[in-house]
Amino acid sequence: MIVVTGASRGLGKAIAERLLEKGEDVIGLTRSLSGIKIEAIACNVSDYYSVKSASKQIKRMKRPVKAFINTAGVASLNLAVTTDMSTVQKLIQTNLVGTIYCCQLFAPIMMRQKQGCFINFSTLAVSLALKGESVYAASKAGVEVFSRTFAREMANFNVRVNCIAPGPIRTDLLRGVTDSQIQKIISQQVIPKQFQKSDVCDLVELLIDNRAASLSGQVLNIGGA
Repeated sequence: MIVVTGASRGLGKAIAERLLEKGEDVIGLTRSLSGIKIEAIACNVSDYYSVKSASKQIKRMKRPVKAFINTAGVASLNLAVTTDMSTVQKLIQTNLVGTIYCCQLFAPIMMRQKQGCFINFSTLAVSLALKGESVYAASKAGVEVFSRTFAREMANFNVRVNCIAPGPIRTDLLRGVTDSQIQKIISQQVIPKQFQKSDVCDLVELLIDNRAASLSGQVLNIGGA
């Protein structure tokens, strides 16, 4: 099976739906099960015991875990000096700590299998050091460093770990961001065009496939930085 966090909306939903179309066995982890149309387990990635409970439920299913895709995340675009304490804590706890919880609690399943892969999510804002995204980028920069190091820790178990860092893609995370702000970011990319959710899905498909067996510990910037 392939486990996808944040599967009820945005990139997580798009990825889960694409993989289902390709015939994969997909389970979503999402805060709320309301309205979700795929097999799913209620899980708050920022809560250690919630993730632990979800991992135990999946272990009991006795279905091999082919991949774990960490798409759940939150964003807040603001200057560091005007970002309140609760927002700072939410960004770090969800984006960074949540990714760590998911990896450390689901890794033993793949370690016993001697195969599998993790795909974590960062943002192009890390490489581009975008003004107004300092705290958000910091939470995702942690994800990148964790992913590269975790890849080395998992290598002997034939478990790969990679990270995807998209540029601005129209999802709920970009609510309130104007078209002119998005175009300014896009102009700084190596490939100055706005990519779509389908482009992210294409890359996810590649990373979970045997064609990517040589890729681990990589941060793949969509759009380029």
